[in-house]
Amino acid sequence: MTEKELGNALRQALMVFDGAMGTEIYRRHVFTNRCYDELCLSEPGMIADIHRSYVAAGADVLTTNSFGANRLNLSPFGLGERVEAINLAAARLAREAADQAGRPILVAGSLGPLNTLGNTSAERIQCLSEQAAALVAGGVDFLMFETLPSPEAAQEARAAVAALKQPVAFVLSHSVPADGDVESAVHHRLADWSASAGPMPAAMGFNCCVGPDQMLSVVEVAVRYCELPLIIQPNAGTPRNVDHRQLYLCSPEYLTEYARRYVNLGARGVGGCCGTTPEHIREMARAIKPMTKSHVTTPRADAEKTDAVPEMPLAERSQLGRKLAAKEWVTAVEMTPPRGWDTSQIVARARLCRDHGVDIVNIPDGPRASPRMSPLITAAMILKQAEIEPVLHVCCRDRNYLGLQADLLGSAAAGIRNLLMVTGDPPKLGSYSFASGVFDTDSIGLVSLQKHLNRGLDLGGQKIVPPTAAVVGVGADPNALDFDREVRRLREKAAAGADYITTQPVFDPDALFRFLDAIDDLQLPVIAGIWPLASLRNAMFMKNEVPGVTVPDWVIERMTKASTNEEQLATGIAIAREAIEAIRDRVSGVQVSAPFGKVEIALATLEFRH
Repeated sequence: MTEKELGNALRQALMVFDGAMGTEIYRRHVFTNRCYDELCLSEPGMIADIHRSYVAAGADVLTTNSFGANRLNLSPFGLGERVEAINLAAARLAREAADQAGRPILVAGSLGPLNTLGNTSAERIQCLSEQAAALVAGGVDFLMFETLPSPEAAQEARAAVAALKQPVAFVLSHSVPADGDVESAVHHRLADWSASAGPMPAAMGFNCCVGPDQMLSVVEVAVRYCELPLIIQPNAGTPRNVDHRQLYLCSPEYLTEYARRYVNLGARGVGGCCGTTPEHIREMARAIKPMTKSHVTTPRADAEKTDAVPEMPLAERSQLGRKLAAKEWVTAVEMTPPRGWDTSQIVARARLCRDHGVDIVNIPDGPRASPRMSPLITAAMILKQAEIEPVLHVCCRDRNYLGLQADLLGSAAAGIRNLLMVTGDPPKLGSYSFASGVFDTDSIGLVSLQKHLNRGLDLGGQKIVPPTAAVVGVGADPNALDFDREVRRLREKAAAGADYITTQPVFDPDALFRFLDAIDDLQLPVIAGIWPLASLRNAMFMKNEVPGVTVPDWVIERMTKASTNEEQLATGIAIAREAIEAIRDRVSGVQVSAPFGKVEIALATLEFRH
């Protein structure tokens, strides 16, 4: 595999790398006084079984059991003359597991840091080149120089590749100390590498030394300095000594949540290092692989064709459109569809909102990948029986292009004129984690599709008579970890034709103001999300378990001071009211959630009274 082929593969699809090899060997009661690399010769069945377990977990890349299989590191075990045999066996075992998988899997030849005591740079380069040649001869797809402790070590790795008889793709994966200045450490490892002589890596990476949370800080810095694809493989936290064993206690769910954040920041490969297991990789693969398609947008029909018609003016499409066009204040309450098929309660709640002057009700589509009744049918029932306009969320997760277009046309037929386009949470977040995510497109492509329907053209450019007349909203997260990416994607949504923006729940007005300043030139109405906290427990759940929501520490502290359930609810409503008052002059309205379906809390937040 060439450098270009590997780089393109990482850019085109997210890749899940395997987890720790040493951890799995240790779990099989092989203690650290043995040479783990030599097990490729003496215990090949064990190593093959570990590779197969990562294949079954969903890994796209297997890493050879050769992290320390170089002459300098093998010599203390009396194995210095077996470099070639061990690396050939390591490559063969991983290659066989990959070839038997029934799906494309790459094999990375692992080369770890060297024992540098008393050795010159030339000797180290020769040592690495010897190991690399054996791995390439054994059939690896690319070389993975792991846990590089310094820029000098990275340059020696490049020199070792240059010394090979044939070109081969390789990755430089750095380690960053657990303490110290992250910005300086990352910049020191990435700066100016491209200006120096030698073959170019296909990707850069960071692995080992730090757990998921500290690695997030590394990624936040790395994306600013590195234009190559990034591969991120943290440890499973810090090991604990339990009954004389070194155990990692980081759960698969915890690591997976951080892996999603790495991908959202721009990482193209994720996996695990010390302490991670097939269980960690299985959870990660389920969550990450559906995100591969989230970068794909809908093929655009030619909206400039002569049979395209002008879009209906915003003010004429719906009552929401009229209020947005007139720059009038908008109030909305969000209610999730029922788990069963009885709509009587949600219709009654929607009717209560109408009676108290609320403009619209928002109907999300499977938030956090939870199984619910069809939001389209729920919205249609509310429109007909409660006589209040719904905003229907349309999610890309569950339907392909054909299904999405069918639902958009069905919404028009049902008189549902207000839509909010969302990409959607991966199925892993919900109770149906075994379900497949579709993600034929993302929210940007969905906006484009709906705007073409509004001009009388379907996905294939065929004429639709009459055209639809939807008001098209999009979501935004003012607290996004990668703020620049969030703003960039929002600009793409605006260019695709968005009519307004609805934000994730906002607890910190300053964060919203920073976001509004960054998108001021778009001139799009913004409806701010507001979540009245029902209890301290609800606050902790929002802070720790709901993607895209940031609850400041001061909110938790304030909720903690309320001793009873009633006081906590009153405090949550007060915080929400204060947020509305603080942002009122900067936004076009607010969307207030009804926690646990209690619409009375939302109405109290909007200061409506029974």
